[in-house]
Amino acid sequence: MTARILVVDDIPANVKLLEARLMAEYFEVLTAHDGMTALSICDQTQVDLILLDIMMPGIDGFEVCERLKQNPRTAHIPVVMVTALDQPADRVRGLKAGADDFLTKPVNDLQLMTRVKSLIRFKALSDELRLRAETARSTGIEGLLSPHQGQLDEPGLVLLVEGRANTQDRMARALKGIAEITAIGDPQAALFEAAEKPYELVIVSSALEDYDPLRLCSQLRSLERTRFIPMLVVAEQGEDDLVIRALDLGVNDYLLRPLDPNELVARSITQIRRKRYTDRLRASLTQSVEMAVTDALTGLNNRRYLDTHLATLVDRSHRRDRPLSVLITDIDHFKAINDRHGHEGGDDVLREFARRLRGAVRGADFACRYGGEEFVVVMPDTTQGVAAQIAERLRDAIAACPFALSATGAQAAVTTSVGVATLETAGEDAASLLRRADQALYQAKHAGRNRVVGEAA
Repeated sequence: MTARILVVDDIPANVKLLEARLMAEYFEVLTAHDGMTALSICDQTQVDLILLDIMMPGIDGFEVCERLKQNPRTAHIPVVMVTALDQPADRVRGLKAGADDFLTKPVNDLQLMTRVKSLIRFKALSDELRLRAETARSTGIEGLLSPHQGQLDEPGLVLLVEGRANTQDRMARALKGIAEITAIGDPQAALFEAAEKPYELVIVSSALEDYDPLRLCSQLRSLERTRFIPMLVVAEQGEDDLVIRALDLGVNDYLLRPLDPNELVARSITQIRRKRYTDRLRASLTQSVEMAVTDALTGLNNRRYLDTHLATLVDRSHRRDRPLSVLITDIDHFKAINDRHGHEGGDDVLREFARRLRGAVRGADFACRYGGEEFVVVMPDTTQGVAAQIAERLRDAIAACPFALSATGAQAAVTTSVGVATLETAGEDAASLLRRADQALYQAKHAGRNRVVGEAA
């Protein structure tokens, strides 16, 4: 794992010390001695992490952090405040400014490298999701791409795995203002609990009686339903090996006893906020993918989806020597419907047509809006005869009763013409199959509409 890290401190000795430690781990290091220089570097150069001093001449670290988080080009860069300030008020102020983590001087190597590596992993994940979700900018959900949302807008859902009742109570009281806590002493019960509810953080104590806490961490990372939940391990002083192994297993952060309640709150907020950020990115990515292959009006797949998947199904049918049929259906006299009832009425017809089409075809088939008032249904493992029966069922479902038009309150009698084609020759491709179905559709139109025609011989 490598990354480019910017060290910002006005004391040259501090800069040199951090630079040497980071370069020993093969990180690329940039340096700045004041806040304005740091902002300039971040604006012009790709930076993966910032180690930021607070007390500096000119603008202090709080203001630098605020400016970084307000700039869309730099808001996603993790910021760790490295400072001699250790008062709770300073941590709260740093959190409000958007800091992702805190290190108090003098910084030991374990704290430094574990925090750095954890944040680099987080940024690599969020960068991948963020870049894939960039298309969401054009769909009006750009706000989803901002990682810093300030304080939590609602309490997080936190699972605390701690066997000692008095410790459960102390930690629950500390987190009361920012989280809803479920405390469980049995690690196996906690594993099942984590899989059942949408937890945003799991806090695991290293002092679990007769149970290896790392086993629980490993199981949480292995299960599909829990692998993306942030984990925070609470360890004893001197358990450096446990902390290192925990981080290698994918644990996101750790705390050492005796616990500072303010640090517990700060680190919990950080993990919950990151979880919500990556969840938003995944959701926006899913939405972007769905929008790319779905027709917004009817909810059916669109032509882009058809072009990709039909070719795959044709190849598979050839390899397996199995039949494959398609039908193309067109709404009869659709222009007249638009002229009489307006485009809103036409949209009502298209939506209802898609609903009836879905009801007429089988679960194994997939339907697409091909364009305008034309629709295509692909039917794997389907012979010509069965395909003709499905097409006739569709034609009947459309003509059976008028379409209600919510835009005008009127009703419209609608019929459809259908052309059917079945894959035959070994070398035929998807384009040829669709062309033959389209020719059959043309024959149905020419013969008087409201009918099904099989492929031309």
